[in-house]
Amino acid sequence: MTATKPKVQTVHITYAAMFIALMAIGANLTAFITLGGVPLTFQTVVAVLAGIILGKKLGTLAIAGYILLGLTGVPIFAGFSGGVSVLASPTFGFLVSFLFIAFSSGFVMELMKTKTKSGFFIAGLTGLLFNYGIGVPYLYFYTVTILGVTDTSFLLIAGGMSAFFIKDLILVFFTAALAAQLYSRRAIRPVWQQAA
Repeated sequence: MTATKPKVQTVHITYAAMFIALMAIGANLTAFITLGGVPLTFQTVVAVLAGIILGKKLGTLAIAGYILLGLTGVPIFAGFSGGVSVLASPTFGFLVSFLFIAFSSGFVMELMKTKTKSGFFIAGLTGLLFNYGIGVPYLYFYTVTILGVTDTSFLLIAGGMSAFFIKDLILVFFTAALAAQLYSRRAIRPVWQQAA
């Protein structure tokens, strides 16, 4: 009788911890650069990589670990902030969306039998759409309901996020291209494939 591998191994915890650290770095690499009051971060692309490399389950757990750690007060959110006060932040929707980014990008990669550059890009783009599909409506809700700004519109709020979207789209494209190259040269092998 052969012993079965545990579902969560030490290496998985290590990978998850690595992505928690990468999320913290991505949040604060340009912490003091803002556009319209919103900090410029690289978290979207890190969340995409979490899904691509760790898979939908472990990638989502890593992002959940990052969020929970930040909520306990560890200053790993954008601007070196932390604590439950982020729940009242206009960018809280984007923070929540990181869970969906990791899950969706990992889900897309796991579905694809042939891993191509376009496949990596589709996975990243799917995550990016969740990012803005959740973050922008919440930002609009916050602006109108919490701040009481009534002389605005959803289109105006969404338009104000266009520079961020373009930045993230470019980053996702280059990340997908790099990941595809590394995968084709066997420099990386997704964790979810290793367990297969």
